[in-house]
Amino acid sequence: MDDGPDYVWSPEPRAIFEMDRFHVSRSLARVIRKGVFRATVDRAFRRVMEGCAAPARGRRSTWISPEFIEAYTQLHEQGHAHSLECWQGRRLVGGFYGVAIGGLFAGESMFHRVSDASKVALFHLIEHLRRQGFALFDIQMLTPITAQLGGITIPREEYLRRLAQAIEMPVSF
Repeated sequence: MDDGPDYVWSPEPRAIFEMDRFHVSRSLARVIRKGVFRATVDRAFRRVMEGCAAPARGRRSTWISPEFIEAYTQLHEQGHAHSLECWQGRRLVGGFYGVAIGGLFAGESMFHRVSDASKVALFHLIEHLRRQGFALFDIQMLTPITAQLGGITIPREEYLRRLAQAIEMPVSF
């Protein structure tokens, strides 16, 4: 979570979403069914990153620097970094971005400007990853929101074993 070249972020334990255990509450299912948001993939990558970096309630600063946005935008242009966007009409109201390597999707950050938008983005992202055959969705750290949605933690040793298998898979985003 730094843009320095020698920095590695490896929390213990590591948080992940199991592809088949994403929890959709009744209220979230209702929002999804009603089509409150339209989801797209890779349509507004930089804008999603900027949304994640923008000031938010309860947060005074961000690790997502302009240099970080530039570096990840280059990764996106090369086909390695991806986003899932949530829209209300033409307004971007939520999203999620991360990096795909083989069958690994390493989630970086998410944001919302409207209630439930980031949860709906996560739902659609997991559906997309399932369809594509991804094996590992790394979310780094468990937060109250990701725990509510079914995120779990696993020991670093298990994470590294699953990571080695996932990155060898012939999967594309």
